[in-house]
Amino acid sequence: MVDVPLAHLDRPFDYAVPVELAEAVQVGSRVRVRFAGRLVDAYVLTLGAGDPQFGGTLLPIQRAVGEAVLSIETSRLCRAVADRYAGSFVDVVRLAVPPRHGGAESAPRPPAPIDPLPEPHDETGAGWGRYVHGRQFLDAVREGKAARAAWSALPGEDWAARMADAAAAALRGGRGSTLVVPDARDLARLDAALTHALGKGRHVCLSAGLGPSARYRRFLAVKRGDVQVVAGTRAAAYAPVRSLGLAAIWDDGDDVLAEQRSPYPHVRDVLALRSTLEGAALLIGGHARTAETAMLVASGWAQPIAASRAVLRTAAPSIRATGDDVELARDPGAVAARLPSLAWRTAREALAAGRPVLVQVPRSGHLLALSCRFDGTPARCRHCAGPLSGRGSGASGGSAIQCRWCGRPATDWQCPACGRNHLRAGVIGASRTAEEIGRAFPGATVRQSGGDAVIDSVPDGPSIVVATPGAEPVADAGYGAALLLDGWAMLGRADLRAGEETLRRWMGAAALVRPGGPVIVGADAAIPVVQALIRWDAAGFADRELAERIELGFPPAVRMASLTGAPDAIRELVEASRLPASHQLLGPVPLPAVEHGPRGARGLPGASRDPQGAARGDAGPLERLLVRVPRSDGVALATALHAGAATRSARKAADPVRIELDPRQII
Repeated sequence: MVDVPLAHLDRPFDYAVPVELAEAVQVGSRVRVRFAGRLVDAYVLTLGAGDPQFGGTLLPIQRAVGEAVLSIETSRLCRAVADRYAGSFVDVVRLAVPPRHGGAESAPRPPAPIDPLPEPHDETGAGWGRYVHGRQFLDAVREGKAARAAWSALPGEDWAARMADAAAAALRGGRGSTLVVPDARDLARLDAALTHALGKGRHVCLSAGLGPSARYRRFLAVKRGDVQVVAGTRAAAYAPVRSLGLAAIWDDGDDVLAEQRSPYPHVRDVLALRSTLEGAALLIGGHARTAETAMLVASGWAQPIAASRAVLRTAAPSIRATGDDVELARDPGAVAARLPSLAWRTAREALAAGRPVLVQVPRSGHLLALSCRFDGTPARCRHCAGPLSGRGSGASGGSAIQCRWCGRPATDWQCPACGRNHLRAGVIGASRTAEEIGRAFPGATVRQSGGDAVIDSVPDGPSIVVATPGAEPVADAGYGAALLLDGWAMLGRADLRAGEETLRRWMGAAALVRPGGPVIVGADAAIPVVQALIRWDAAGFADRELAERIELGFPPAVRMASLTGAPDAIRELVEASRLPASHQLLGPVPLPAVEHGPRGARGLPGASRDPQGAARGDAGPLERLLVRVPRSDGVALATALHAGAATRSARKAADPVRIELDPRQII
């Protein structure tokens, strides 16, 4: 396979292996070949006698580059991922194989661990023993069975230790594991758990944060079979683990697990494909559950692992909503107050007991969006209609208030509905919240976690931690209470996954609270998402989401493709693709300028590049077209779109089209 990212060249080509390179060229080797008059990189997929019907002379491979890096299993996985997402093989290989570093290949190999594998801990009534079918899943992993499970982790669960236990079970059965987590903080926690469960030297961590040399050296250790357990972020899903016995992912609803580069695969789907191709067990874990995972369970492809309600009651926090009837009767202003009396009392009691309090806010910064204080009309710039924001008090228009699009100050803004000029923050960020909390509790230590200043952990003791979703530090002895503010801001987003994502973020924060500790959510208690949080029933909410999407024809109940590009380019792609007869076209609709930059910007995010890597085409104006088919025609849809892209590529079409299967954002 030549490393030229053009759709019509997404096929193998035959080359001759010179005698002098016979030993260096192996299946999976990087090589240099002459293609279309230029020297390009390529990967060797197979070695053989060649096509007997070909009567010409094959071009020779020019040279071999380093040792073989593409295993047969990885090659099959890359092909399967490319076919599922209407992408090219070489685009997926870029995600799977790190750039070569010559010094790492010549470095001495690490010594094999001499210490025996630690004995498993007695987990009677603890660890996986707290879950129905938990111990049976570990036994299946140890025996090399292709068990597939959707794991609903208990609040306060040491999820990293449980994943390490599963990896240890696979290792005792003579098989390897690859464990994928969303970010570096989760990876550090999993790294420590694996060291404790396996001992030193039996696993490696792969992430983008490593330098080129360290990343390639660890990749080679896995490829050579020196290490059988891999933990890491997205790219670890492709790690060439020998005799794979377990593929696991934590918190599959996190956006960062969806690849941002073509062909935009999601790690959950990559691991599901890999478990099928290699006969490995699959574990999808998290406090919450996505509709995609719910569909796997509903189809019987995966089985649920969850604790009984009796066990859940002993571990779960006590969750209350500020909008329930009792609180509204006591505090009628709670429906509009940002810190109602229930939240204030809860925080005060936890601080008095000497325990930390977690405050989750949806956004970082200060005043991130403004609206009329009296009727809630969004404040927009009179020049470009962009949203107004500010870092001052937000009492009224002034020099501190400006447009987020054009930057013009809004010195004399007036509400178009009521004519008044008083503004309020639509969503108050973490920095402003920390200031307000500090004034409400003058003696308490206030910490912030979010953005570029994320805290990993906080000590036990009276303090307040204001954090954005995903940046909540772990309290050494658990939080005494948690306040989940501005719930309406997350629930009101124009996003198909707004409810699912809100529940995931709330559960992630509430799981850090001590068993029985109070969690106050700033939302109406009658909202289904709030009810699911109160019951700690992520599986039930995911089933409800799936049922609604089946009724409405939204993913994952259907396969859907998003086509983004110039109107003529999208039309040409659709005409060149032999779409299944069951397809439906939704749109096209113009994209707002904020989604693709100013008119005339060169290139298109995610578009194919020419062999030199230069983006082609003019970005604006851009449109988006959605193509929907039943799940049974998903493969046909991907094949048709890839064929259409190949036709346009062969014609050297100037304007690129971004093709994204199963897009995360539809609305």
